[in-house]
Amino acid sequence: MNLPNSINPVIRDLKPSGIRKFFDLASTMDNVVSLSIGEPDFATPWHIRDVGIYSLEKSRTHYLANAGLAELREEITKYASRRFGLSYQPQNVLVTVGGSEAIDLACRVLLAPGDEVIVPEPSFVCYEPLCRMAGASVIRLRTQAEDEFRVKPEALEAAITPRTKLLILSYPNNPTGAILRKEDVEALADVIRKHDLFVLSDEIYAELTYGGERHFSFGAVEDLKERVLVVNGFSKAYAMTGWRLGYVMGDEYLIKMMTKLHQFGIMSAPTTSQYAACEALREGDEDIDAMREEYDDRRRIILDGLANLGLACFEPKGAFYVFPEIVSTGLDSESFCEALLREERVAVVPGNAFGDSGEGFVRISYAASLENISKAMERMESFLKRHRD
Repeated sequence: MNLPNSINPVIRDLKPSGIRKFFDLASTMDNVVSLSIGEPDFATPWHIRDVGIYSLEKSRTHYLANAGLAELREEITKYASRRFGLSYQPQNVLVTVGGSEAIDLACRVLLAPGDEVIVPEPSFVCYEPLCRMAGASVIRLRTQAEDEFRVKPEALEAAITPRTKLLILSYPNNPTGAILRKEDVEALADVIRKHDLFVLSDEIYAELTYGGERHFSFGAVEDLKERVLVVNGFSKAYAMTGWRLGYVMGDEYLIKMMTKLHQFGIMSAPTTSQYAACEALREGDEDIDAMREEYDDRRRIILDGLANLGLACFEPKGAFYVFPEIVSTGLDSESFCEALLREERVAVVPGNAFGDSGEGFVRISYAASLENISKAMERMESFLKRHRD
C-alpha cells in the first residue's frame, strides 16, 4: 500500500509547526535557554488550582453541557463586560478546548470550498492550515514594522476579491506584539461593512497590553456583532495553558452551529478546568495585573538588551514577544535560529514560521525568568560578535 497516496492531500501537504520544531530540538539538548514557546512561566494562581482540586474532591468528574457550564458562561459575559465593555449573553458563548478549538470550529462553520480568507502576516501558525482544512484558500496580507505591524485599511481593501468571506485578526499579535487601537479597529470596520465580511478576532492576549494601552475588542463594534466571532481563553491571562480551556463569543446562531460541531467532535471541554475557570474570572483580576506588570518589566529589559546588541526591534505593546530583525547577521531566519541553538544553546523561533513576511526576523518570548533572559542576551552577544565579523 502507498500510504502517502491514501492520505487526505490537504493534511499530507501541511508543513509541521515551525514553533514546535525548535522547541522539540531544544528538548534533546543540555543547558538550553529556551525563549521559544509562548507559555507563561508562572504557575496557575493557587486559589484557581484549589478550586480545581476541590471540584475533584466533590466528584465533579462527569460531562457538562456541550456549550459549557452555565455558571462559567455567565461569568465569561460578566468578565467581558467588566474588562472590555462587551455585551454578550450566555447563549452567545461556547466553551472550547483552548482557543485553538474555537478557531477550528469557526473556520469549519463559516467556510466552504471556493471561499477566500484574508490572514494578515506575520501571524500565529494555525490559521492558514485550519482554513485550508475547511476547504478555503488563504490570501496573505503582509504587515510591516514601519506600520507597527498593523493592518492598514487600504491594504485590506486591495486584498479583497468577490470570493473573500472572512478576515482573521490576531491582536495583540503573536509573534510581533503589535496591537490595534480603537481608531485602527474603526477604520477596518468601515471596510468590513462595505464588503460584508465575517471577522474572526483572536484576542487570547487581550489582557497583556502595556504602556497604558488597553485592548479594544472587535466585539465592541455593535453594528458588526452579527458577523464577528471573538476568541479568548485562560491560557495566557491566567497562566492556565495545560488546563486547555478557551471560549468564543458571537451571534447566537453562529454559536449554535459551532456548538453542534463541538458536540460531535469534543462533547464538552474539561470539567475540572471549567470549575477552576469560574474562580479565575471571579477573583483573578489582581493575578492578571500582577503578571502583566512582571511581563512589562521583562519587556523593557529585553528591548534594552536587543538595542545594546544592535538589533533593530519594533517596540511591542502587547502579548509577550519581541520580533527583532536579524538581517545584519547575513543569515536567514532559520539559519540564524539553528546556529544560535547549536552554538550558544539559545532557542528562539524563526520569523518565517509565521509566514513569508516574517523572514529576516526571529520571535523571542519574554515569558521567561529575568535570569534566563539575561543569560540569553549574554549568549546572543557572543553569537553576534562571531557572525558579524
